[in-house]
Amino acid sequence: MKKIIIPIHLLFGCILSAQSTSENFIETKVYLDSLGTGDKLRTVQYIDGLGRPKQIVSVNSAPSGKDIVTHIEYDNFGRQVDSWLPTPMSTLNGNIQSSVKSAANTYYSDNYPYSHSNLELSPLDRPLSKLNEGNSWQQNPINFSYGANATGEVQKYIATFDYSTSQSTISKSIDYTAGQLYKNSVTDEDGNQSIEFKNSEGQIILVRKILSATESADTYYIYNNYGQLAYVISPKGTDLFKNLASGTQLPETTLNNLCYQYKYDRKNRLVEKKLPGKGWEYMVYDKADRLIFTQDAVMHPSDKWLFTKYDKFGRVIMTGIVGGSNRADMQNMILNNLIIENRDGVGFTKNGMQVYYSNNHFPYLETILSVNYYDSYPSGTPPVTNTLSNQIITDNTAAKINTKGMLLASYIKNIEDNNWTKTYSWYDKKGRAISSHSINHLGGYTKTESQLEFSGVPKKVITRHKRLSGDTEREIIESFTYDSQNRIKVHKHKVDNNAEEILAQNDYNDISQVIQKKVGGTILGSGLQTIDYQYNIRGWMTHINDPVNLGTEDLFGYKIKYNTVEGQSVPNLNFQNLIVQPKFNGNIAETDWKTSTDGNSNLRRYGYVYDKLNRLSAGFFQKDTNPTLGEYFEKITYDINSNITTLQRTAGSNGTTANGIDFLVYKYAFGNQSNQLESVQDVSQNNSGYPFFPVRNNISYDTNGNMTNHMDKNISKIEYNHLNLPTLVNAVVGGGWLPGLDAEGPRHTYKYKANGTKYAKRVDNISPYMEDFTEVDYLEGFQYQRKYTKMSTSQNPYDTGITLKFVPTSEGYFDFEKNKYIYNYSDHLGNVRLSYFHNGNSIEVLEENNYYPFGLKHEGYNGLAGNQSYQYKYNGKELQETGMYDYGARFYMPDIGRWGVVDSLSEEYTSWSPYNYVMNNPISNIDPDGRGVLTDYKLLQDGQVKRVDPNDRSEERSDDRLFVTDSKGNVDNSVDPHVIKKSAPTDSTPISELSLNFKDPQNAKYPHTTAPMFPKGLSRGFTNNSTTASSLYTFLIDNTNVEWGLAGHKIGSKMNYTIFTGHQTDVVTPIFSHRGVSKLSFEIHNHPRGTLPNTGDMNAAVSLDNASGKYPRHFVITSDGNPQRVYEYRRYIKNGEVVNDISVKKGLIINGNLNLKSLEK
Repeated sequence: MKKIIIPIHLLFGCILSAQSTSENFIETKVYLDSLGTGDKLRTVQYIDGLGRPKQIVSVNSAPSGKDIVTHIEYDNFGRQVDSWLPTPMSTLNGNIQSSVKSAANTYYSDNYPYSHSNLELSPLDRPLSKLNEGNSWQQNPINFSYGANATGEVQKYIATFDYSTSQSTISKSIDYTAGQLYKNSVTDEDGNQSIEFKNSEGQIILVRKILSATESADTYYIYNNYGQLAYVISPKGTDLFKNLASGTQLPETTLNNLCYQYKYDRKNRLVEKKLPGKGWEYMVYDKADRLIFTQDAVMHPSDKWLFTKYDKFGRVIMTGIVGGSNRADMQNMILNNLIIENRDGVGFTKNGMQVYYSNNHFPYLETILSVNYYDSYPSGTPPVTNTLSNQIITDNTAAKINTKGMLLASYIKNIEDNNWTKTYSWYDKKGRAISSHSINHLGGYTKTESQLEFSGVPKKVITRHKRLSGDTEREIIESFTYDSQNRIKVHKHKVDNNAEEILAQNDYNDISQVIQKKVGGTILGSGLQTIDYQYNIRGWMTHINDPVNLGTEDLFGYKIKYNTVEGQSVPNLNFQNLIVQPKFNGNIAETDWKTSTDGNSNLRRYGYVYDKLNRLSAGFFQKDTNPTLGEYFEKITYDINSNITTLQRTAGSNGTTANGIDFLVYKYAFGNQSNQLESVQDVSQNNSGYPFFPVRNNISYDTNGNMTNHMDKNISKIEYNHLNLPTLVNAVVGGGWLPGLDAEGPRHTYKYKANGTKYAKRVDNISPYMEDFTEVDYLEGFQYQRKYTKMSTSQNPYDTGITLKFVPTSEGYFDFEKNKYIYNYSDHLGNVRLSYFHNGNSIEVLEENNYYPFGLKHEGYNGLAGNQSYQYKYNGKELQETGMYDYGARFYMPDIGRWGVVDSLSEEYTSWSPYNYVMNNPISNIDPDGRGVLTDYKLLQDGQVKRVDPNDRSEERSDDRLFVTDSKGNVDNSVDPHVIKKSAPTDSTPISELSLNFKDPQNAKYPHTTAPMFPKGLSRGFTNNSTTASSLYTFLIDNTNVEWGLAGHKIGSKMNYTIFTGHQTDVVTPIFSHRGVSKLSFEIHNHPRGTLPNTGDMNAAVSLDNASGKYPRHFVITSDGNPQRVYEYRRYIKNGEVVNDISVKKGLIINGNLNLKSLEK
């Protein structure tokens, strides 16, 4: 922290003729070539007399060459209450623009091209309401309210924990009395209300979501006598506990089925946890508080543990399985040890792999699952392929730039056998990965090398592949062309010796939205399909082509409607309470589509109805020829935990009446006091959709909550590996379990690498009459298949042998058998709707797919056979022979709208059943890999954190991802995002907290001026996890040009970390405005210009020391390209003289991360 006067040339930039010389400005240039003579990203920020930004000009950045201008203004209190959309204007070569507001009105054809926040008249400046952009949103604000609880409004529970016995108890208490809790409420544009209650320590006590005047979904967070989160009670649990008398202990069965339970050791480390429907899980740590052993409920009876070993820099070097005993014994074994192994030239052999590390700690390990090598390449590394003449750095430590600190090789074992996949990486002088070589478990390889532009985006990528070492090599060459602002214009693709195909040619509007894409073909300027896109003022996509006016050459048109409804508001008179209405909170009200395969006059539509939790209540299918017929309809009801309780579904019609195919009634275990589905009964007695059985077949689960059978689908057994991924799905009937019948039916086996990647599948169709199976290999995107059939009476089997089928592309896939590119039309969810190719004479449609809202495919039309080896459909996921979709981490069942396995991130969604699919809103949400819905943020170069999609306000998502941006605020996908998993379902992360910019409460000014020191406001984020604090802080200082502070406070036995910025290059916000100094252990800030601690730092340190009385430590990190330089500084009096003590601090940064544990006191 430095309270200093910034030199005038730093604040106002230099005076150049291209800018308005009568204005104060800061100009930023990002060069896209090494000489600085070519394209550049140029931004000019104009400053008012108080030092506040008033206009941002992105010079010539529109495709048309116009400037993109953002207007900034303030109210009478200096608050920025209006946020204007960027507006294209005729270029003035960087000069300040006038009449920006009217230009914005004209460009967006709207009176409100800005959002407006109404703030309360208090120093807190809390929002009372927010009106988003657009005329249509002016009557639909987001409202905020603040207050305190009333008597009887919030129940109270008491939790206690005894370290000596490791016993935890919870009992009902009297309700909170009035005024004990803070009460904050948010009501969205559609009137859906969420209320959060917090205690005086800032801990969330209750999250209440209002369903009706008499019903709410309440999730309680219960803390024990040490202030640790001990229990989370889901809404269904709350309903069951609400009538218990004060002093009553909560029943164990309900706790186990519907609540989250946590236990900690004396160091405040989580050591045991139990999720609803799962058994207990156990954790063991070393002296550095690193997780060493973990054990789930399935492993527990056999005393098997997953282990992780580290090197001296805290990097993961090895994982595997080891035998042991109970948790207490395992903890005592490593209590005072650091589990560190060192590189060793000899190493040891395990599971068929020579491991070049020591094996000093628990050398009796049973299985090694993965090994990582850093700094130097291990013995056996293949030579690097460098046909693109890249400048590749080596592991020669004598070289000024080398591979020290980089991950160079990663070995992953197959779970089922001792074969491995070995992946090697090479880097250029900027530390960018430019080449890789992955040797698969069969001996073949996939090699990639990339030629990067100066800015880091790929110019050319070459992929070479073999399944076996003796196979013919396949080569794929991709090339990319960009415009002057680094927007991708052309993507070309070439397979082997085939002609080069142009996958995509993109055109953009002036605010950089893709408005047209030409797909396929070999000629620039034309394509097999020309796809037109439209957007509304909120930036939400509204059209993929136009289904109402489908062009003569367009194969597919799609329209998304949010705040308008064009179809029937009550499409089904049997459900007049289910009304399709305009939505303003981002939910989709209707979708329309039309395809060329069914005539150009048949428009199809879905209208959607949602409840107050944004769960889909119904999807009404409507044809323009008969919109109220009731075909392809889904209606869903839920319990308070968002488990589906009923699902009605219809199919096509006979012309007058829709065919009802499903009326499913769901029954849950323990008398519906659980999230585990016990049985499904189809009242419709129709075998289409979900199969009908006259009696209920019960579903079983293992102790990890995994579904182990599903007899409604003849699945008698499902087995899982330690990652809870299915390895066997047995649908064989007869034989062993049904006497008198021969065994017959499919048996599905899956194989995985230790990182969870599926590498093989086999489906055996068991029959007494023949041998029949299909095998599939999945190798780095290249998909192979073998089909084999041999009748019992035949001596000549049908055997295709293993055949390379396809490899995916950005627009579909390349079919090696047809030797053709297949292109996919996908909707906003990634659902593959229509596939096509050029057959040599014309464009031919290969397949069409239309889906019910929860993903089941429509039957009765869209019946083209398609490519039987390519089964990627709903959400772009692979449809299995069982009817499930493989998302990666879990398999999804679209006929019943839920997963069969507990979400590994269910702690981030404690208000929801761990088996729910995308929070029961499959129209707006997707689950990328079966583990949760993500929230994306972007990090601007001035330190501001914004949502990538500013209209995405989904709450309870599993991860927050923070992306780097260029100088214009565009996401830079060449840099991996920083990811933080949420610590509680509705809790924020430091990333989301940093996005909540607020006014400086001290209203600090520059000395001798009235200019505010922090005109852009302040941002801060909190965490008590040292690893989270360290990694995020490093990411922030590496990817912005402003000062960031990091403070550590010792509160009781816990360390709490605050990350903060004032969005300025040469000054950081005072630490006093965050958590005070009485408990301050240390403070760190960076100097982005690389300067040493100066007088301002010294004066600030003295102020902190005097205020604290405990002399916290002070550090400066110089992040001018050498972030390893850290200086500790302090000022003291010695022999009557003032001493400014500055010393290099070694060991605080290890492998690019801060060692915050060393600073605790």
